[in-house]
Amino acid sequence: MKNLKIILIALMVAFATQTNAQTADEIIDNYFENTGGEDNWNKIEGLKMSAKVNQGGMEIPIEVIQLKGGKQMTVISFQGMKMYQGVFDGETLWDTNFQTQKAEKNDAETTAMMKLESNDFPDSFLNYKDKGYTVELMGKEEINGTEAFKIKLVKEPVMVDGKEEDNISYYFFDTENYVPIAMQSEVKMGPTKGTTQEITFSDYQEVEGVYLPFSMTQGTKGGASQPITFDSIEINPEVDDKAFMFPEEATTTEEKDKN
Repeated sequence: MKNLKIILIALMVAFATQTNAQTADEIIDNYFENTGGEDNWNKIEGLKMSAKVNQGGMEIPIEVIQLKGGKQMTVISFQGMKMYQGVFDGETLWDTNFQTQKAEKNDAETTAMMKLESNDFPDSFLNYKDKGYTVELMGKEEINGTEAFKIKLVKEPVMVDGKEEDNISYYFFDTENYVPIAMQSEVKMGPTKGTTQEITFSDYQEVEGVYLPFSMTQGTKGGASQPITFDSIEINPEVDDKAFMFPEEATTTEEKDKN
């Protein structure tokens, strides 16, 4: 009888564990359900986000625009000037050189990587199977003092220095609200190549039926990070396509239109 009781208790514990177990898809489904529903997310064609970044005691206004199809840009307003970073029109990726104040195109690999990232709008997990992505629940982990589900997201491989490399990110979903609170991935290019970048997300607020994070930090895991707090987020803004074009090409297009 004692052995029977032990077996029954073991079965009850096993059943309870299975009942409470989560799958990656269930966590992702809960995420979208808790932040407005997939129907509302699929209606997002563009985002316009305004923020102020504290740099050396100075508040620098920035504006981030992202559109479905890949078009995006970050505009930094500094000392009466506007500097453009990460501007992509779907084919050409360019930035403003901070020293010369002139627009410069990025190399082919960086541009190709940006094209792949355009599939992530407005969210990497939205319709992820259609994009050819895979997800895997890695278990639970505490991050920044909060218990979270750790989900591995595998996207299309990227080309780095002529070699194909895996494109893997790890997202941490709050176990209470099922929203992402952090993302970690390996830096593939630039001076911090090989390190792990970490982006955190917080202060989710409703914008036209969808909940979006209004506070973020971006930096190196275990190192310094840059906080960003958005003053406003606009869904489906009206933006002229010419705003994303490389300046010389935009000028040529305008001249052709006049003629």
